[in-house]
Amino acid sequence: MTLSFRIGITIICMLAALALSSVDSTPSQSASPGARPRTKADIDRLMTELSNWGRWGKDDQLGTMNLITREKRRQAYSLVKEGVTISLARPAEKTLAADNPAPFIQKMTLTGLNNPGQFASDTYTVSYHGHAHTHLDSLGHMFYRGKMYNGVPQETITAEGASRLAVLNLQNGIVTRGVLVDIARLKGVPYLEAGTAIYPEDLDAWEKQSGVRVGAGDAVIIRTGRWARRAIKGAWDVGGLSAGLHASCAAWLKKRDIAVLGSDDGSDVAPSQIEGVTHPIHQTMLIAAGIHILDCCDLEALGAACEKRKRPEFLLTIAPLAVPNGTGSPVNPIATF
Repeated sequence: MTLSFRIGITIICMLAALALSSVDSTPSQSASPGARPRTKADIDRLMTELSNWGRWGKDDQLGTMNLITREKRRQAYSLVKEGVTISLARPAEKTLAADNPAPFIQKMTLTGLNNPGQFASDTYTVSYHGHAHTHLDSLGHMFYRGKMYNGVPQETITAEGASRLAVLNLQNGIVTRGVLVDIARLKGVPYLEAGTAIYPEDLDAWEKQSGVRVGAGDAVIIRTGRWARRAIKGAWDVGGLSAGLHASCAAWLKKRDIAVLGSDDGSDVAPSQIEGVTHPIHQTMLIAAGIHILDCCDLEALGAACEKRKRPEFLLTIAPLAVPNGTGSPVNPIATF
């Protein structure tokens, strides 16, 4: 074998090895930033790909609440070992602030002053949708191209409220396994900076670290540390700048068949990074997948409780107000360990 022939064979082998290395190191489509939805057209595609329309029948109004079966509830109850309860609700915000343009109003109608009777009473006024008050969005909260979940026309929302997809459908309450996905703790920080996007890779990393896999019928609660940041830095316009899920997480959540999505703000990262679509997570979850959304939870006590127990799963109960035609409800979700 001549020297030139041996050199030629060596060069060919090296080129082949480099080619194989290049193929092996190419990231998968799901992990590639290029695969992330970036445009309104991408979101339009997801609206079809993630759709649960018709899955439980053409007249279904519950969406993924159908995944919370009797067996799922029994599984959730089995998580209770200590009888310790923790609220996920933010105390009613009564003060005007950058993140609270419509404060909770408590008007006393009977006090203990100059009152010959025996009772005190008051009246509450709350504009609960937004970024201040802990609340649940019904499937009748949002529409796109004239439709809501399961193809219900937006014209069914009138001055009388939501004739379909209303919060009254949840009058019997929500009881399931809650899973706190604490992304701030995963990254070793007290809170994510405003505008920080959470990607599917972060959700995967959290599962790997915690040893808990999100499953069908779960309520997934995302902690960004929004209220911890507010306590230190003060209120800010979270509607315009907040940490939250990037639109690419929608497919991850749909694949896991979750029943409820919650967070300490509105779930969506803001800005959304999708031109022309302000709330891609809300849009894909509520309208396409039929997943109810729990907004503005205060997760600081729950985060500490899960950290102390090294246990991110718990029994979660949510009891919305039984409001006919309501597009949602203020709520006080309770975690029980």
